[in-house]
Amino acid sequence: MTQLHVANDILFMDRSLVPIWEKVQEGERLTLGEGVRLLETTDIAALGKMADHVKRQKSGDKAYFVINRHINPTNICVLSCSFCDYAKKTGDEGAYEMTDEDILALVNDEIREVHIVGGHHPSWPFERYESIVRLIHDAYPHVQIKAFTASEIDYFNKRWKISDEEILTRLKAAGMQSMPGGGAEVFSPRVKKALFPGKAGHERWLGIHRLAHSLGIRSNATLLYGHIETLEERIQHMIYLRELQDETEGFLTFIPLEYQVGDTKLVPRHASAIEDLRMLAVSRLMLDNFPHIKAYWIMIMEETAAIGLNFGADDIDGTIGEERIAHAAKAASPIGVARERIVRLIQDARRIPVERDALYNEVRVYEH
Repeated sequence: MTQLHVANDILFMDRSLVPIWEKVQEGERLTLGEGVRLLETTDIAALGKMADHVKRQKSGDKAYFVINRHINPTNICVLSCSFCDYAKKTGDEGAYEMTDEDILALVNDEIREVHIVGGHHPSWPFERYESIVRLIHDAYPHVQIKAFTASEIDYFNKRWKISDEEILTRLKAAGMQSMPGGGAEVFSPRVKKALFPGKAGHERWLGIHRLAHSLGIRSNATLLYGHIETLEERIQHMIYLRELQDETEGFLTFIPLEYQVGDTKLVPRHASAIEDLRMLAVSRLMLDNFPHIKAYWIMIMEETAAIGLNFGADDIDGTIGEERIAHAAKAASPIGVARERIVRLIQDARRIPVERDALYNEVRVYEH
């Protein structure tokens, strides 16, 4: 029979979590080994309560969302990452390049954030990417533009021999205000070699975000989980991010991204909802210096994301509009969710919906 242990209002079935809980309450930083133990535990209820404790200290009962639009200007890409269903080669069926008209048609006056990420196009000059940012900024100056992953910045640098600093400075001058966290995948040389050998490794990814932060460009961070990575590699990834945040304080939020099985089938099935919740909770506990943890509903589904708001997450992303990358991998979520539906989703989780902008400035609090 399982022996239960109560420690400061949490009922533990897994007694090995108690000393970790004591450290959390004292505000002490968790180690790699403790992070792995949290990922291994089957005591999900206690894990969730621990993470919710930390979340409440940071943002109370608030849960954030944004009226946003994802724009993926092209899926033509020089890379051939093993986990990607999105990328195409020039001439492939389904390959596309958006025109200026296509791009502007996706933006309107209600949008507060535009999220731009796409393929590493073999022939688009850097000026094309720069012009996309300027195009949106000039037409909708109130819209905050979150654009281009560190992987894309690394590609611009290599392909067009432009320094990272010049790239980021020019993009900022064109209207970019923040950077998404994509392209990080897993900070593991082993996984990089196996799945994305042509992409920037962790030192380049971290270096580009360090530089962006020094230039006043805030950014997000991600981790792709549920494929061939180990639990230790997940936690080490978080520790690298935590160390850079100690240095720069430039990260806004962390988003655990569930690998979408799609046609690549690195593993036979998606991570379970329990694993999604576990990742949210452990992220909140490990990344003690990150302001926000996001439950990205488009990959883990609305119901799991709503439960995640009780497992350490305080953000659910937004209305998205049209998003191509996750859906190329057959993500099962609907393409768009209206503001009212997001508000109801958050309220059903017994949280207070807060509409935000890209930089987490509060736009509207929905008290009822």
